[in-house]
Amino acid sequence: MSGTFTRITPPRVKVGLVAGGLGAYWPQFPDLLPQLRRSSARVAERMEALDCEVVDVGFISDAQEGAVAAEKLRAAGCDLIVGFLTTYMTATMLVPIAQRSGAPVLLINLQPTESMDHATFDTGQWLAYCGACPLPEMANAFTRCGIPFRSVSGYLEDERAWERIGRWVKAAGVRAALGRGRHGLMGHLYPGMLDVATDLTLVSANLGGHVEVLEFDDLRVRVEKVAGDEAAARVELAREVFELDGSVNEEDLQWAARVSVGLDRLVEDFALDSLAYYHRGLDGEIHERLGAGMILGASLLTARGVPAAGEYELRTSLAMLIMDRLGGGGSFTELQALDFARGHVEMGHDGPAHLAISSRRPLLRGLGVYHGKRGWGVSVEFDVTRGPVTAFGLRQDRDGGYGFVVSEGEVVEGPLLQIGNTTSRVDFGCDPGEWTDAWSASGISHHWALGTGHRLAELRAVADLLGAGITHVQPGR
Repeated sequence: MSGTFTRITPPRVKVGLVAGGLGAYWPQFPDLLPQLRRSSARVAERMEALDCEVVDVGFISDAQEGAVAAEKLRAAGCDLIVGFLTTYMTATMLVPIAQRSGAPVLLINLQPTESMDHATFDTGQWLAYCGACPLPEMANAFTRCGIPFRSVSGYLEDERAWERIGRWVKAAGVRAALGRGRHGLMGHLYPGMLDVATDLTLVSANLGGHVEVLEFDDLRVRVEKVAGDEAAARVELAREVFELDGSVNEEDLQWAARVSVGLDRLVEDFALDSLAYYHRGLDGEIHERLGAGMILGASLLTARGVPAAGEYELRTSLAMLIMDRLGGGGSFTELQALDFARGHVEMGHDGPAHLAISSRRPLLRGLGVYHGKRGWGVSVEFDVTRGPVTAFGLRQDRDGGYGFVVSEGEVVEGPLLQIGNTTSRVDFGCDPGEWTDAWSASGISHHWALGTGHRLAELRAVADLLGAGITHVQPGR
């Protein structure tokens, strides 16, 4: 499906890199600094391979050089600062960098190889392996200065360590996407859904970013201006991306295509990174028709990397954005049924959906009515690709803080409803009733994002950088 429409390209994560060691060593051990610089160059090379923009301010040997590096990194506006502890160094060299940058800091201790040659090494050669020595000092100083602390220890070519470093880089990219994000909220709350209601100020307080409050009329005026050839092209795109069920009414498809083009313009005009929407409407008037015509366009937007969630579910559209930026897609989801005979939880929604994680070519089905909503039209039907998945949502606590709720499972084979819904069977490795009780007890709303892959470790990193709590739902384990 990647060849049929273009995904957005998020900005690359900007990583500030500074390496350092204690300058008193250099005259004592002339071969040490050249070796540490070689290690530093290798780290910079590996960082570049993580598809991030590296701002390398070089090697520091004392507090004065650390202060100069701090100003360079502050001015660069980095998303993450990586401090490479090549050997022993004092906390005064890195604390100012952490204080002034405004970005989270990751300390890495990567010695040259897995182990020293103890029989032949002298003091200078040992010092190249001594990056672990200052790590507790940094942790202590950071804690006392109120700076969150995180680290990765290993050796230069340790793939396990680089996997963890890559996780922090990816998490920093998600944090930056939320901090810079513009999130559309269009229409009004689905009547009675207290769990969905979101204080907009809390989005900025917890995640950063901006919530743009929109009217359905903002969409209406753009749909009215869609030309016939634009709508026809969108119909052709729909025929290319989807399998069309015989129930699809041509007039409904044409209308959904016009709404889709209008949605694209809305997103472009307001520079939106996500969208949550709902409008009830009455008696077939234009706002009801717009609300009922959203699923095609919203699904195409979601697959392009601009997640769109129905029922005014702002926190779920944000969860979908997080999951998408982690590479897991993230489709709008709620509980549908429990299959106790097979041990599965059935979950999905009537759209919109993340088309990129479908197990097959997604189906467009015509509906005479949307259950619980007004209107009629076309809806998306598929199940998520078989294999590991993560259910993930944002919880709002009584004190206004946000928390992550995460559970890992596996999408498995089994019978699926054919009613124009996205439906997946998820095996969480326990009784489906026990899982449902534990998931509900977490304080999650009744919507969340379902994404591919097991993402708990990545989501822990994102939660850490955001200062958010995380609840891992794993009953019976």
